[in-house]
Amino acid sequence: MQKAATKIFISASLVFGVLGILAVLTSSDQGDDHASDFNKIVMKLLIITVFIILPSFALSVAGKYLKAK
Repeated sequence: MQKAATKIFISASLVFGVLGILAVLTSSDQGDDHASDFNKIVMKLLIITVFIILPSFALSVAGKYLKAK
């Protein structure tokens, strides 16, 4: 379980980085009202990856410390 959570954490972190770069590149200087549809999708995907990263990191750390006992 810990190895799977670690792999998910690493891949989700990489996706988060790529989506973050895309979010910056596709953002509008005029605010969220003028954002493109692609930018809105990228922002939603960015938030989704955060919700994948946090639990997988917690599982990875918890698995490490629970197995050590």
